[in-house]
Amino acid sequence: MPTSSTLEAAAGDVSASFYAEGCEPLAASARLVCIEQNCRARYALSDVLYQCRGCGGLLEVGYDWSLARTDTWKQLWRARRMDNHPLSQSGVWRYREMLPFLDRPQHVVTLREGNTPILSSALAAEYAGLENISFKHQGFNPTGSFKDNGMTAGVAQARRLGKTRVACVSTGNTSASMAAYASAGGLTPVVFLPHGNISFGKLAQALEYGAVTLEVQANFDQILALVRELCERADVYLLNSINPFRIEGQKSMAIELLDQLDWSVPDWVVMPGGNLGNASAFGKGLIEARNLGLIPRLPRIAVVQASGSAPFYEFLKDTQKGFHAVAHPETLATAIRIGDPVSWPKAMRIIQETGGVAEVATEQEIGDAKAVIGKSGIGCEPASAATLAGIRKLVERGVIGRGENVLAVLTGNVLKDPDYIYRYHTGALKTPQGPPIVGRFANCPRVVANDAAAILKILERA
Repeated sequence: MPTSSTLEAAAGDVSASFYAEGCEPLAASARLVCIEQNCRARYALSDVLYQCRGCGGLLEVGYDWSLARTDTWKQLWRARRMDNHPLSQSGVWRYREMLPFLDRPQHVVTLREGNTPILSSALAAEYAGLENISFKHQGFNPTGSFKDNGMTAGVAQARRLGKTRVACVSTGNTSASMAAYASAGGLTPVVFLPHGNISFGKLAQALEYGAVTLEVQANFDQILALVRELCERADVYLLNSINPFRIEGQKSMAIELLDQLDWSVPDWVVMPGGNLGNASAFGKGLIEARNLGLIPRLPRIAVVQASGSAPFYEFLKDTQKGFHAVAHPETLATAIRIGDPVSWPKAMRIIQETGGVAEVATEQEIGDAKAVIGKSGIGCEPASAATLAGIRKLVERGVIGRGENVLAVLTGNVLKDPDYIYRYHTGALKTPQGPPIVGRFANCPRVVANDAAAILKILERA
């Protein structure tokens, strides 16, 4: 079987059976569709668009799901776990009947993304005030974050369109993922970063994967506006979460989750909120699964934002006031330090459809929750820990019941920001405003003498 990251070598064995039998009409129905209900304009997949030409609304990939023949899909997806073909080993393309927008498998670039575990923690459950809690850990992806699920699909579409350069604005995870997948697919990745506002672990990944890396003296939202202009002028394909094909790939997280749970539906799915593409993708996957009869109901979705970067939370408190961006977002959880999330209209629709909520967590709450997840033997990047911090507050307020089935999405690996970890545990971590974060669960290293008896005394007290 082929093992390369692209599938040219595999084309002979999969072209005729890329999708399940009978899926050809479904794949042929794929279009770009405006999400605004009073518009719903439709465009060809070959159109390089990120927003509706008519009303400016966000776009999604839509299908005529009435053409779907789903009776064998669950069994097919489970059987593919035992298949060594690259498409089947991918936790995204294994479920390709749910994202049937590609006409040729040769466009796919896979690093065997997805396949991320569901992990439980009694310690985290106790901290949150729950009987049980599980974590869907997307940090087990090839580049260490959930972005890989979406990037394999976004890069596939770029290759389909014949693009040679792709770009993104990133606080870290997107840049690492795009650089890896673009380079693996023979494309040139161009990364734009906020100068001085990215962890070195994430910056190192972009550099190592060969990205043209530009640190711009502006914040994320300002850079995104700049890059969208540059993409139009330089024929560069934009791979931020405004790209609807990124969302198609990311929705596979929801399908894989359901498959791992044998299609039982949790009461809550909780995730951190930055640019809100993840909430949009998870919700899209869940809603489509429900509409296809793969699951009987929807879980409630909760989005947790950092208190210094919480425009979506503030908007949902009173939607009549309209959505207002945070001009200068601040949080040490750099992956969600976004003040003007482009996907908020999609995320709002998901919250409404699922009866969901938004919550906010302080820097102290995120730091402590992260330490608890770490002490559970699981670990995550700071933004991921916003989930546990938010769940604890939602349980305290009675929004989430103690006995409910709660699944939290951890979006990034523990090694994404090691400096944060060291500073928390040594008492050197400070909020963006300056006050220190108290390491309530600190595990500070101790300097000891070369003395076995003295060390034994320390171990007795440990």
